[in-house]
Amino acid sequence: HVQLVESGGSSVRPGGSLRLSCAGANGMYCMGWFRQAPGKEREGVAYIDADGTTTYTASVKGRFTISKDSVKNILYLQMNSLKPEDTAMYYCASTGSASWLAVYLRLRSYYYNYWGQGTQVTVS
Repeated sequence: HVQLVESGGSSVRPGGSLRLSCAGANGMYCMGWFRQAPGKEREGVAYIDADGTTTYTASVKGRFTISKDSVKNILYLQMNSLKPEDTAMYYCASTGSASWLAVYLRLRSYYYNYWGQGTQVTVS
């Protein structure tokens, strides 16, 4: 059973930085960060697989970095140059599988079977 617990969300000014953490993230599996703003659909933000291959949605490329500590089983999302449009509840998720996803599937929530409870990020 995979149990994921996010932390690190906060309120920050535009241009600021935050690092989100997700405990319980098995580095052998494909994992991702998603976000959902009020009134909007859940959006895939970043993906990392067992080999460390990463994928990002276009709006965060160059600003966000996904990484993992496979010894401590922690998934991270370093967020720099934050913008008001980054405001959302952020969730970490795991596919529960080491099988990598094709590029066009990596940021689709359908393929993730385990989810954390979320951590709120507010940029204003």
